[in-house]
Amino acid sequence: MDKQQEFALRTVEERDVRFIRLWFTDVLGTLKSVAIAPAELEAAFEEGLGFDGSAIEGMTRVSEDDMIVKPDPSTFQILPWRGGPQGTARMFCDVLTPDGEPSLGDPRHVLKRALAKAKEKGFTFYVHPEIEFYLFESQNDWSQTPKPIDEGGYFDHVPRSPGMDFRRATVNMLEQMGISVEYSHHEGGPGQNEIDLRYADALTTADNIMTFRTVVKEISLERGIHASFMPKPLADAPGSGMHTHLSLFEGDSNAFYEAGQEFNMSLTARQFAAGILAHAAEICAVTDQYVNSYKRLWGGNEAPSYICWGHNNRSALLRIPQYKPGKGNSARMEFRALDPVANPYLAYSVLLAAGLDGIDKQMQLGEPTSDDVWEFTDAERQAMGIEPLPTSLGEALEIMEKSDFVADVLGEHVFEYFLANKRQEWHEYNRQVTPFELKKYLPKL
Repeated sequence: MDKQQEFALRTVEERDVRFIRLWFTDVLGTLKSVAIAPAELEAAFEEGLGFDGSAIEGMTRVSEDDMIVKPDPSTFQILPWRGGPQGTARMFCDVLTPDGEPSLGDPRHVLKRALAKAKEKGFTFYVHPEIEFYLFESQNDWSQTPKPIDEGGYFDHVPRSPGMDFRRATVNMLEQMGISVEYSHHEGGPGQNEIDLRYADALTTADNIMTFRTVVKEISLERGIHASFMPKPLADAPGSGMHTHLSLFEGDSNAFYEAGQEFNMSLTARQFAAGILAHAAEICAVTDQYVNSYKRLWGGNEAPSYICWGHNNRSALLRIPQYKPGKGNSARMEFRALDPVANPYLAYSVLLAAGLDGIDKQMQLGEPTSDDVWEFTDAERQAMGIEPLPTSLGEALEIMEKSDFVADVLGEHVFEYFLANKRQEWHEYNRQVTPFELKKYLPKL
């Protein structure tokens, strides 16, 4: 038994933990949970816990239903909202076949596989997400436009707003769980908030994002308000994204930094950026997986709609932040299309693989865009070689379906299931007769 397992077992005993929740996600990024008693923990470390994989979205076929979850002791944490005499802890799990092999339908394994390929090249992949969400008043009929809890704007200090107290409670709870937070503030929309997690390796960050979503939902339920990570809940307000800063390290050195170069970008950084731009349309269905995602991407408000990059250009898909003198290890690039409801394991897998493909193929990075690309005409964008992102989930799926690259990164099992599930969502959406259509057409047609 390793030291991390011993620590978990000792903490369970010392803290009188009564329940240990084993967490994992399905292919779409929905959190799954099963609780075990302390007496079962040692056996779970050694043998795992069996479950019906066919009942989990995209995990396995019905004919191969037996699966095993095996807890990762490095992710052991006490859940601070489940305190008192019956404390609860959680651990993320790897999903295995009965033979002990990684499940082909486990998103965490997809990311581990991508990280292993990066490690073979000498790289460690770090990410830093900026997670946006809305806080609404609770209501029974969610077909009606939700009411934000305040009318604040970007960086507004809203005295006595429940949002300020909400952010403070969220940050405190995350830090109790060992998840470091860098910033928190009111965002541009009414009732919209942002909390930025401190950078960490991609696997740790993906686990932290899943925990973050759960913490936000738990606190909102306690306070009688509704927290939503929906990409575009309000038609006339900014959407919610999860802008993510990306960097590669070689040992203790940031592989993206080279003093004296344009924007202090190394050749590795330029090739990595070129790879992301080259594959941006193919991976869009993974980074933005819902019908509503494309309402954010094409809804203005600095959302990225076109495949381009720039230095401090917030209309660009890929932004190179201002360099801070003397801080070469903070060199990074910001991918701005990612949704707060994306499956972080799959999203970080395709972003990393796209960047590494750019390095492997020595892709050339084009010229940066300094202007707001929304202000250009279609002809001007075409002349500059700036292509649009997919305008709908349906279009994104058509592009992804033809991509051998995405199929290789996700693996055939996840690739085929993801496509089938999202095609069904697109089909269901297309069958709807929306309030917009009724209001616009019914009176006069």
